[in-house]
Amino acid sequence: MKIALLGYGRMGKAIEKIALERGHEIVLRVDENTTDYDVSVADVAIDFSIPTAAVGNLTSCFKGGTPVVSGTTGWLDQYDQMVDLCNQNKGAFIYASNYSLGVNLFFELNKKVAQLMNPMLGTNYSVTSEEIHHTKKLDAPSGTAITIAKGIIENTAIENWKLYEGDKNTLPITAKRIGDIPGTHSVTYHSEVDEIEIKHTAYNRSGFALGAVVAAEWLAGKNGIYGMKDVLGL
Repeated sequence: MKIALLGYGRMGKAIEKIALERGHEIVLRVDENTTDYDVSVADVAIDFSIPTAAVGNLTSCFKGGTPVVSGTTGWLDQYDQMVDLCNQNKGAFIYASNYSLGVNLFFELNKKVAQLMNPMLGTNYSVTSEEIHHTKKLDAPSGTAITIAKGIIENTAIENWKLYEGDKNTLPITAKRIGDIPGTHSVTYHSEVDEIEIKHTAYNRSGFALGAVVAAEWLAGKNGIYGMKDVLGL
């Protein structure tokens, strides 16, 4: 399979390594200095760029007829616009805030725990969320933390989330930037007598890279809008 890498930073290089190990060919590498490129040379594109470049990259893929897997966060205020553009061009698109297989299992676990805890929220327990990433991560909270928050909101009486602040109707998310940490996410339910915590800790970026390549393999040749639940059959 011929792959275009849209974004050639640490994640792009990690994806390249996994893709080559799995027998694929990298036919295009786009970094912040690339101004002109033809994504149609690839069977599928993988976008791990920066928030300001993501929409342009996706637009090029949809108009060029190239399926695209995106892991860039910080641009989701334009997500619906990109979905419309993909459908208009009969394209193929997967967006995930996190491609780690373990994190996607964590998303489902988070929803189940939220369902179980819902009757006790506001009376016995309060809920908080925390994410920790490397100091070069540009957006806060992380896209993964937002996905976790949405899973809680969909399954409890919590109505929204807010960075650092919260009340009985608002989930507070704490975002920390420390060293070279790939990503740690936790959800804590706290009462006066005990505490329940679920947590995912990434040890390196290989898990994210593998998941992105698996998603690209799955998406190639398809049309439509999908997520990692479709890829993994969850």
